[in-house]
Amino acid sequence: MEMLTFSMDVKGKTPLYRQLYKYIKTEIRASNIVCNTKLPSKRKLARHLNISQNTIQAAYDQLIEEGYITPIAKKGFFVNGLDNILSLDLKQVENLKNIDVNAKKILYDFSYHGVDHDSFPFSIWRKLTKETINEYDKNILITSSSQGSSLLRLSLAKYLRQSRGVDCTAEQIVISSGTESLYQILIQLLGQEYVYGIENPGYEKLNLLFKCNNTKFKSINIDMKGMKIEDIEKSRADILCITPAHQFPLGGIMPINRRIKILNWAYKKINRYIIEDDYDSEFKYSGKPIPALCGLDTNGKVIYIGSLSKSLSPSIRVSYMVLPDLLLKKYRERLSFIVCPVPTIEQKVLQRFIEEGHFDRHINRMRNIYKRKREILIGELAVLKNEIEIIGADAGLHLLLRIRNGMSEDKLVKVANDIGVAVYGISNYYYDKSSVGKIPTVLLGYASIPEEDIRIAVKELIKVWFNKV
Repeated sequence: MEMLTFSMDVKGKTPLYRQLYKYIKTEIRASNIVCNTKLPSKRKLARHLNISQNTIQAAYDQLIEEGYITPIAKKGFFVNGLDNILSLDLKQVENLKNIDVNAKKILYDFSYHGVDHDSFPFSIWRKLTKETINEYDKNILITSSSQGSSLLRLSLAKYLRQSRGVDCTAEQIVISSGTESLYQILIQLLGQEYVYGIENPGYEKLNLLFKCNNTKFKSINIDMKGMKIEDIEKSRADILCITPAHQFPLGGIMPINRRIKILNWAYKKINRYIIEDDYDSEFKYSGKPIPALCGLDTNGKVIYIGSLSKSLSPSIRVSYMVLPDLLLKKYRERLSFIVCPVPTIEQKVLQRFIEEGHFDRHINRMRNIYKRKREILIGELAVLKNEIEIIGADAGLHLLLRIRNGMSEDKLVKVANDIGVAVYGISNYYYDKSSVGKIPTVLLGYASIPEEDIRIAVKELIKVWFNKV
């Protein structure tokens, strides 16, 4: 090769050696500089481009490290052969970037994800973390057992017994990082040959999770009391995934008669189980909390799943499940190789947070905060009593609105987004879309949105949905 000629931006932010490196790499990948071509010597190229030899050396060194060229002693630098490099469709990527940049900015988000950011117990958490990171405690450098910290499991067992009526031992608890992780473990534990029954509507990630694991599942329609036995039987499901304490997203609480029927269904066959997701049971605003379904189980058929995503924070990736004795034995035989993904430090901090009473106090405080937010939201919507219907029990961190204003669900969501308010259509949570109700319905979560923003956002929604000021 005689010489390389390209335009350098001497005043730009990109170093000259990077500009030269990128130029040569691009030419090689485009086959403009072919295999076995000898590149100009450092001295000649430096003189030709009027830059230092050090700059040339830095560019060549980078190309050598990435395998584009090879130095041969006393001969020079030679281009290597490249096999079928695939080019990324940069136009498509650019289009995606433009979509993100041009997306409407959301000012008020009624997402059901998240918690009240101003109420997290930062000072206590900081203090416990600081005390936990002790140079004399070498245990923080050791991974916990596959089921998680024994001390944390002991604290969780005590908490579940007192608050949820779940009589379990620390030995039965498995700690992981998120409900999805627990489901991955359960699919391995229970097997892919069984059919899982999921609520329709229900948690939108479940069907994706089963699909990714090539696991058979059936969506089962529900009413405000949960799954119906006749529909369960028709589905031929072996394992049910339900949210009896506060169904997501409809918000109903499963009554005792329905719970007993579902338990009796599970007792009829040895391979039947119920996975109880108790995702936000701490937040019931009237009457006494409803005990967990697991507390009624006398035959080891309910797998209880709990999480700290709603009660503390979704960023603290701690979830747990209570396995019946038979499944616990199977877990230890088959899956003891699993390493608990929750860091040891975080488990120690959480154990102290629970054991020292901070968790109970935090829950009581948050229950009052969320109750007030719910009251504010319902109060602001009261002017629409003839045009809307509020659905769901006096519990949880979201509610549903059935809206009669002539707009479709998609239209309701779009016009809200256009003014910077995010609401969520109920159809997103249906796997079987044919079961979506005729009256347009949207979900409003209120945990993470500030009280004053609730008032402002509802007023804006009333304007665009009902043309009222």
